[in-house]
Amino acid sequence: MDLLPQAWGRPRDDIYGPYDSSYLHSNGPKAHTSSPVVTGTSVLAVKFKDGVVIAADNLASYGSLARFTDVKRLRTFNRRSVIGFGGDVSDMQYLDRLLLYIDIEEGYGSSGHDLNARNVHTYISKVMYKRRSDMNPLWNHILVAGLDGDDQPFLSSVDLLGTTFSSPTLATGFGAHLAQPLLRKLADSESAVQDVTREQAVAAIKECMKVLFYRDARSLDKYSIAVITKEAGVELKENEQLENQSWAFAEMIKGYGTQTV
Repeated sequence: MDLLPQAWGRPRDDIYGPYDSSYLHSNGPKAHTSSPVVTGTSVLAVKFKDGVVIAADNLASYGSLARFTDVKRLRTFNRRSVIGFGGDVSDMQYLDRLLLYIDIEEGYGSSGHDLNARNVHTYISKVMYKRRSDMNPLWNHILVAGLDGDDQPFLSSVDLLGTTFSSPTLATGFGAHLAQPLLRKLADSESAVQDVTREQAVAAIKECMKVLFYRDARSLDKYSIAVITKEAGVELKENEQLENQSWAFAEMIKGYGTQTV
């Protein structure tokens, strides 16, 4: 009897003939992902004087279909960092495993030092650039929020090309067009961050999530939000619901359907 794993569940060769495994061997060229299939949309983040607020909805779309409505796209890394993923969900899961391995390795290390948000962002940017250089990019746009080595608020992004960018307010996906102008009214420079309170930052993020739900067809009214501060660490809520929604503004939109200008 053949006890090898590849034989499990197969008919007996002596009765039904040998198993044809030729279909398992491809003679074609090696192929990489050329476009994402299951994707998440915007990730938003803003600094305030004591920390950072970051949020993303819980929807993963299969093309234009709102297929998965409970996908958490914010990941915590120790108690000082949160990573927000936009783009391909399978690549997000791959990066999440890499970060888990790093977190375990650092947690069991004897150095006594843990990685801060700036370290995590540098690691992810190197991974993204390496995959881009291999012509096999990870189809994600990522925000890293948290505290740096001096316990100061840190916020930076990295895209599938390995390009990095820092700003007091950041957004990916449709949020870069719809939410960024609203967030910049709150904090348009690093100096303005010192005048922003936690309550103002959270309120601005929630308002932007509402605007995105109104205007972005790939968004959802259920979202995750995290606040990172030196005193409390990471405070993550993963099943928040948009409040005080109003579609009254739709009456002023003309030119669609049977409406006339």
